Amino acid sequence: MINQTFNAEFILLGFGNNQILHIPLYWPFFLIYMGTMAGNLFIILLVVFDQHLHIPMYFFLGNLSYLEACSSSNILPQMLFNLLTGSKLISYTTCFVQHYFFGSFVSVECYLLSAMSYDRYLAICKPLRYTTMMNGRICFKLIAYSWISGFLANTITLIIISKLVFCNNRIDHFFCDTFPIIELFCGDTYALKVFLYVLSSIFTFPPSILTLTSYTFIIVAIMRMPSTVGKQKAFSTCSSHLLVVTIFYGTLMSIYVVPNTNKLNGLHKVFSVIYTIITPMLNPIIYSLRNREVKDSLRRLCYILFKFRKI
Repeated sequence: MINQTFNAEFILLGFGNNQILHIPLYWPFFLIYMGTMAGNLFIILLVVFDQHLHIPMYFFLGNLSYLEACSSSNILPQMLFNLLTGSKLISYTTCFVQHYFFGSFVSVECYLLSAMSYDRYLAICKPLRYTTMMNGRICFKLIAYSWISGFLANTITLIIISKLVFCNNRIDHFFCDTFPIIELFCGDTYALKVFLYVLSSIFTFPPSILTLTSYTFIIVAIMRMPSTVGKQKAFSTCSSHLLVVTIFYGTLMSIYVVPNTNKLNGLHKVFSVIYTIITPMLNPIIYSLRNREVKDSLRRLCYILFKFRKI
């Protein structure tokens, strides 16, 4: 009966009950969302329309940008609506759809980043065999495996959580994340949390290890290069991706390693903002500023647009 009462809607407590802060918070998040969508869509357009970027590295980058755009659109529109209207309500269905896609996108990003690190490993450590080991067919398989595995991993979590009986409907977060939802469970949550940690590790540990192993071999190979110019060129090809990987796993570990207590709840929300809102905006900036091919593609696009405008 309690669960049926709360099935209609949840209450997202968000950033507190101070209505005065809602509008000041709305505009920065709105601008971040616009910047995130513009930056990631810009990367996607460059990868699609510039023939010079039709190589595996940018095929993965286009998918990552699409993933970041979808991830931001999963959380920010609902949060912006709540800030603008002052409403904290979210329907049961919408909450679990948001939870499902959020967890799935996190899992997909783990697999995508590991595929990108493997691509950089082959390019630097196996350059003579790169074209045969990383062709279009293999790229497509890696992308398909990343998306399928990511969504499959979170399907199990969704089934488990949707069967819970809740004694409360007040989610102390700004979106429907897994562990804030579990806190509403009527029974003991310890065993359930341990099970979900183990389940998440089964799906995310292998791609994480692949990413770490790939960059270990990459760093060793770069350090063994006799030429300083060769070291700089090799490092420049993977520095952008390495920075993205560091930000992704750094913020992810900050969220799930720091103890989830009432005293640290505000800190958890700050880490969640960085991970779910700031990071998707930073990724296209990192690839645009630190990647020579992307900057060259941007110059070509600006030149074409300038000529078209003159005509």
